[in-house]
Amino acid sequence: MERARKILHVDLDAFFCAVEEQLDPSLKGKPFAVGGDPNQRGVVSSCSYAARRLGVHSAMPMSQAVRVCPGLLIVHGGHHLYREKSEEVMAILRNWTPLMEPVSIDEAFLDVSDIPKDGRMIALEIQKEINSRIVLPCSFGVASNKLVAKIANTIGKKKSKSGSYPNAVTQVLPGSEAAFLAPLPIGELWGVGDRTEKLLRDLGICRIGQLASYPSGHLSKIFGRHAGSMRDRALGLDDRPVDPDPQEAKSVSQECTFAQDVDDESLLRKTILHQSDQIGFRLRKYGLCGNTVRLKLRWSNFVTLSRQIKLDQRICQNDWINLHAQNLFTDIWQKESRPIRLIGVGVSGLSPEPVQLSLFQQPSDKIDRLLQAVDEIRIRYGEKGLKRGIELEEESF
Repeated sequence: MERARKILHVDLDAFFCAVEEQLDPSLKGKPFAVGGDPNQRGVVSSCSYAARRLGVHSAMPMSQAVRVCPGLLIVHGGHHLYREKSEEVMAILRNWTPLMEPVSIDEAFLDVSDIPKDGRMIALEIQKEINSRIVLPCSFGVASNKLVAKIANTIGKKKSKSGSYPNAVTQVLPGSEAAFLAPLPIGELWGVGDRTEKLLRDLGICRIGQLASYPSGHLSKIFGRHAGSMRDRALGLDDRPVDPDPQEAKSVSQECTFAQDVDDESLLRKTILHQSDQIGFRLRKYGLCGNTVRLKLRWSNFVTLSRQIKLDQRICQNDWINLHAQNLFTDIWQKESRPIRLIGVGVSGLSPEPVQLSLFQQPSDKIDRLLQAVDEIRIRYGEKGLKRGIELEEESF
């Protein structure tokens, strides 16, 4: 009989808030949110558990959050510090197993099947190490696969009675996956968004167990080829491996929603330049290059436009990314120059690609050395540690 895998899902509890409390202990126990200005379309990136009890939640417009919770304290976060803390946590996780898959800045999967201990005990030991060394709360889901481990963590955090950070560890034993999922609301299942949830509820399917036992033929008539995978997930079946390779990422992108709609061409082009710099830095950090540059615009009426160009070679240099993004912008702006709400740049078609040419088709050793030096400064001192001259000119006025 094949041995069941031991998969852990780790999630740093209200990560941004926990880091901000390290910086300012007076925030502990108070309703506060990390995010943007409520007067400038800011949104809640994270909120304390005290704020959550009063109705505030992540992704809520900050203007709505302060209406829901009039005494809400707003903190404008320090993203450089968040990255540093995240990297410290990921380093601890990698010390436990090389099979560690980062999902986001505050979330990861681990395959600890080769460690001869109970999965729950492993999770408790890792949790203790993160709690003591980095002083950050974190919760774990433990199961035989990624799907159930993730849901277990979500449910365990919701059931926490601590009144503060859950710091929970929730285990689902092998063989009990379907029974664990069965009573849960259908919206807790991966892949069930708002539209799918409504369709399922219209069929009388409100719990995951009801989906697992629903006749396959009827389900296929509505969801087609996706019906089979939906039932598999409802039964707790998931054979996806924990993949530690960041090169599996499909794209790297950067977006900006403006506080007020922008029709200043110069500001829009400077934003594209800044985003290109950020994307180039992230690509080089993971040793990746891409062959497709994409530009995304959203007008003030929320209509979204996306344009892309596929290149003959893969790139990761900031200036190359900026050149193609600017060209895409020019094509759009010449046809329709009106106020823009959101602008974003992305690079896709990723793969390892150490060799590339400069803008003038010359060997790029000098440019690559320069970018390496720039990257090292940014890693050490953060984004503000180095600025383009055009940014300094703006600050002088």
